[in-house]
Amino acid sequence: MYELLKTKKMKKIYHLGNCGTCQRILSEVKPGKDVVLQDIKTEAMTAAQVDEMGKLAGSYEALFSRVALKYRALGLNTKVLTEKDYRKYILEEYTFLKRPVAVIGKKIFIGNTKANVAALAQALKQK
Repeated sequence: MYELLKTKKMKKIYHLGNCGTCQRILSEVKPGKDVVLQDIKTEAMTAAQVDEMGKLAGSYEALFSRVALKYRALGLNTKVLTEKDYRKYILEEYTFLKRPVAVIGKKIFIGNTKANVAALAQALKQK
């Protein structure tokens, strides 16, 4: 699967199957059959996948969700986290990934802002 991620034409969306927001976005952007959907709760992300996303995003922090319930529960809001920490927490707990994350070719779309969802929909329309 990691090899596919490295191809220029790769289209993959990391999401949560039981997340209403992710499902709303998927129905809005209408990913085609050429898009691989990975439910990160049932199919854990690999270190290689997280590393590739981090590389495309420019940092692991850009992928990290501070609204995850465990962020405060683990006291992470009181700590200064490093890139190594962000990577570790995303790999340990899927809820720390800011969702959805879409990799379309060499572009990455992170999160659920209106502008990001619109940009993702546009990227999916291009061939």
